[in-house]
Amino acid sequence: MTNGQPGLRERKKAATREALSWAALRLAAERGLENVRVEDIAAAAGVSPRTYNNYFSSKAEAIVHRHRGRILQAAEALRARPAEEPLWEALTQALVAPFDDAAKEPDPRWTAAIRRLLREPSLQAELVRGGAQTRAELAAAVAERTGTDADRDLYPKLVASATLSALQVANEHYLAADPVVPFQPVLAEALRQLAAGLPDPSSH
Repeated sequence: MTNGQPGLRERKKAATREALSWAALRLAAERGLENVRVEDIAAAAGVSPRTYNNYFSSKAEAIVHRHRGRILQAAEALRARPAEEPLWEALTQALVAPFDDAAKEPDPRWTAAIRRLLREPSLQAELVRGGAQTRAELAAAVAERTGTDADRDLYPKLVASATLSALQVANEHYLAADPVVPFQPVLAEALRQLAAGLPDPSSH
């Protein structure tokens, strides 16, 4: 780290990890997870299989890395939001921002492929495995912002868990939408409803 910023080596490693994760996701969406080899992913990212194995222990871990990274990025972004900004507004802005690349009109073929891919048991297990880390990071950021204790208080854990549930539901809604819809507005609406306390729609 230099002046609080990652050094050249750290940036190169992060870029390699991102390239491998994207290659794994793209190839698995195109061919099916069982039809993708580590050698294929490494070649698509321009590195050796040995380099791949230095970064990821499985194809599922490589694919889930991008999703996990976005949540960790959101936790850091929340810490950087203006202190006077209301919590749920800051949380929404922080969580929506990492999905800028999903702002464009999605390709129905891509969303269908991702929907099929997410049925893979190994991916489902990897998403659960990494969930504790991402929830803890998000809860820590919420605790810092609200003056609560991420280990002892319910509030930051509840906010983090509810937020990640909203993200999951928004993703499911996005992938199932027909016709297809952009992801960011779906996520923002899910968080808006959550921030409002999920009022009963039948009462209107």
